[in-house]
Amino acid sequence: MCQVGEDYGAPAPEVPPPPPPRAGRELKCVKCSEGLPVVVIRAGDAFCSWAFLSACQCRWHQAPGPSGIGSYWDCFKAFYVHKFRAVLGKNRLIFPGEKVLLAWSGGPSSSSMIWQVLEGLSRDSAKRLRFVPGVVYVDEGAACGQSPEDRAKTLAEMKLILQTVGFPWHIVALEEVFGLPPSVLRHLAQEPSGTKGAYKAAVDSFLQQQHAPAPGEEQLSQPGSQDPQSPAGLPTAAQTEAQAPTAAQTEAQAPTAAQTKAQAQAPTAAQTEAQAPTAAQTEAQAPTAAQTEALSRLFDSVKTLTAKEELLQTLRTHLILHVARTHGYSKVMTGDSCTRLAIKLMTSLALGRGAFLAWDTGFSDERHGDVVVVRPMRDHTLKEVAFYNRLFAVPSVFTPAIDTKAPEKASVHRLMEAFMLRLQAQFPATVSTVYRTSEKLVKAPRDGNAGGPPGPRCLLCMCALDIDTADSATAFGAQTSHLSQMQPPTPPAEAPTTPCCSAGVGRAQGCCRGAGPCGREDPRASVIEQLCYGCRVNMKDLPSLDPLPPYILTEAQLRSQRASVLQEIQEYLIDSDDEAQTGGS
Repeated sequence: MCQVGEDYGAPAPEVPPPPPPRAGRELKCVKCSEGLPVVVIRAGDAFCSWAFLSACQCRWHQAPGPSGIGSYWDCFKAFYVHKFRAVLGKNRLIFPGEKVLLAWSGGPSSSSMIWQVLEGLSRDSAKRLRFVPGVVYVDEGAACGQSPEDRAKTLAEMKLILQTVGFPWHIVALEEVFGLPPSVLRHLAQEPSGTKGAYKAAVDSFLQQQHAPAPGEEQLSQPGSQDPQSPAGLPTAAQTEAQAPTAAQTEAQAPTAAQTKAQAQAPTAAQTEAQAPTAAQTEAQAPTAAQTEALSRLFDSVKTLTAKEELLQTLRTHLILHVARTHGYSKVMTGDSCTRLAIKLMTSLALGRGAFLAWDTGFSDERHGDVVVVRPMRDHTLKEVAFYNRLFAVPSVFTPAIDTKAPEKASVHRLMEAFMLRLQAQFPATVSTVYRTSEKLVKAPRDGNAGGPPGPRCLLCMCALDIDTADSATAFGAQTSHLSQMQPPTPPAEAPTTPCCSAGVGRAQGCCRGAGPCGREDPRASVIEQLCYGCRVNMKDLPSLDPLPPYILTEAQLRSQRASVLQEIQEYLIDSDDEAQTGGS
């Protein structure tokens, strides 16, 4: 407490200023405080080679190398690979022998993901991956304004890398969305994946079939044969060519001695040869000029760059989903990194997609039903990905995006990205904090629909519509109630016999549901009412629905017809409560 006779005139003791920060090469390892750091993962987290190796708690990474200390390259690779394997092992969504489609854009994260899968399938891997991979690349040059020459050059670079990898690959152009069927927008039933015990039983069965054949079945395992349980033939082909236990098998493999020698020299060649019997290299035909013009007209009609980016992402997702369903893939892997997911979370909040954050940023996305989207790179930051690609020469192809060279405030995506990266530079825990927050989001239905049948889904993003017409206090509830209360325009009195969809009036999608004269219901309102709040906001920047691909308008028309018919026959249906009352009386 203050006292009367106390003297406050004495100056405060001088505190020496903090020492200036030392240069990066003079820092010490944060773990052992002795070794010089060789890599800085985050600001202030510098590791030397031995401390970086011991930071990974895997039992196979704790063993010292031949000289007693692991090299820098091995330590960083073990740290990086462990994070990728841990995400897959913790969730246990991919079963042995399952076909997985790798969505590749040519960028650093997706390229690093493909290299992780390639190394996980090699014979030198400690714990081999057991799924059957395939790669898909979507050519978006028409939407991004690339010339045909630049698109051809980019495709040539992509094909060269895909041939080196050796996985089955599929190259599709974004213009193919104008030929997609309406069934792409439908939620197909998903088979139950089972419990963790079912996953363990599937792994044990797979290992027994691969490594423990019965004595009487040795005659069936001839060179070149494939196990029916492994469609790609990766494990069996590699083991058959590597072992060669008997002279009869060696003699049978004599015509392929050159291939065996090439496989011994290049490990990736062995994977390419193993994939050769089942490698399906699918390249779509060149898009027609009419399709390219239609796609350019669609994106030119969108007013803002934010709506263009959302539309591009939606069309890309629909196209990848169609490729996965056509070729029998049940999982789709994307290369979304931790940094990108943190930016996407904040962007989705700004765009009104807060109800779907668990699906947009979580490890798995089951909104499509039969095809599940997984994100195994979600624990890697962009800095770690850049280190790995630079140190281990992972090839990637730069392709200009729709927002390339755009100013910072051109779209919500660019603005949020600049905000997050600038904040991350000042506060290194920004990205990790936002990312860890997204992990706590739970995918749970609303209380009213917890045990009932699935409700309607958004026409574009295919998420469950969070519609509550009684909740008019929110903007979305007010819009929904407004659309539901819209009265169809009455036909003019002087033309009561005007046929529905007369010549020259009807659209390419057909009649206006045959429910009355043309103009009974606004087609734009019919489409808007089938969208979630975030998609409705984006559709405001599209003046007309005519440039949209036909499959979107066709599916919207089919849903409207189904809802109209269901409403007409609703009064003739017998509810369970009415039936119980009738039986009691």
